[in-house]
Amino acid sequence: MSDDPTTYTLGIEEEYLLVDVETGALTDVPDALMRDCEAALGEKVSPEFLACQIEVGTGVCANIAEARADLGALRRAIADCAAEYGLAPLAVSCHPFANWHARKHTEKDRYNALARDLGGVVRRMLICGTHVHVGLPDDDLRIDIMRQIAYFLPHLLALSTSSPFWGGQDTGLNSYRLSVFDNLPRTGLPPDFISYGEYRRSVDTIIEAGLIEDTTKIWWDIRPSARFPTLEARICDVMPIMEHTLTIAALVQAITRMLVELRRRNQRWRIYDRFLIAENRWRAQRYGPREGLLDIGKGALVPMADLMAELIELLEADAMVLGCLNELRGAQDILSMGTSSERQRAVLAAARDDGATDEEALRAVVHSLIAEFRTGL
Repeated sequence: MSDDPTTYTLGIEEEYLLVDVETGALTDVPDALMRDCEAALGEKVSPEFLACQIEVGTGVCANIAEARADLGALRRAIADCAAEYGLAPLAVSCHPFANWHARKHTEKDRYNALARDLGGVVRRMLICGTHVHVGLPDDDLRIDIMRQIAYFLPHLLALSTSSPFWGGQDTGLNSYRLSVFDNLPRTGLPPDFISYGEYRRSVDTIIEAGLIEDTTKIWWDIRPSARFPTLEARICDVMPIMEHTLTIAALVQAITRMLVELRRRNQRWRIYDRFLIAENRWRAQRYGPREGLLDIGKGALVPMADLMAELIELLEADAMVLGCLNELRGAQDILSMGTSSERQRAVLAAARDDGATDEEALRAVVHSLIAEFRTGL
């Protein structure tokens, strides 16, 4: 791989929920709306598992500037098309008050098969996620970087958390989405494969046994993409404010380059026990960025602000080469203004203080999420 920053291409996928503009209630995507979106965006938009969801994906972006333009165009088009039907998209991982029992899945062969194979756990999948792809064309390099980058996944999750509510209740978690998703098989932190060959031997065993058709049915927090020569980070919640999504993308891209550059110098990030990384994953899921994460090397809890300051300093040179330094520094902005989970709770509390009922306060949360979707567009 060369020092050309276009080597580390970017792709971003986001899943949205569709709601009624007036009531904030979840609604299925009308067929006419999906046709409008497809006419505007082509293959960059598609249905998702539940009929109330819609997914977008950028093209292959050479840098963060291209990703901003592409994702911004996707968000604008979805919002504009939905507005024609009195609807709006939410870039959030759980709807604040929707009931999963009332939702139906999209009629499509793949989704029908998922509903059949996964039973009751998949019916609760009223959740949305963000996926960030970074181009790494070498198979063994992707596995090597996947081993090392696992350390940073809880940091990314903590910054992205946007799912504190489930069925109208505050769960006490900042990413309840992950609790729902972890009920599926083949999720969570990936195994610690030491080579692409070892990875293929493991996944091919269950493919050849007929348990899954291909690696698209492997849903680890980070994985070699099944469709592209990329490493795909999948741990993050969807973020209402697009600039925060771009910060997460910049972090993934810069961390990837940093680890590749270490490899060039015959160095590497230490491979830590998955047990310890999983503890940080839980802390990020439960507390977001507010209670700190375990610095495994130090063996101590460290405030997230300190961890991010250290990480930004570590990644500055890589981010400058990649052209994403401002977006990288945006991690401090997320900590300053609060994650989506924190902002949602603040909206709920303010509405209650103003005399709103619980139902009215939850609707206020949805309306704030509708507004945030268009921030910066």
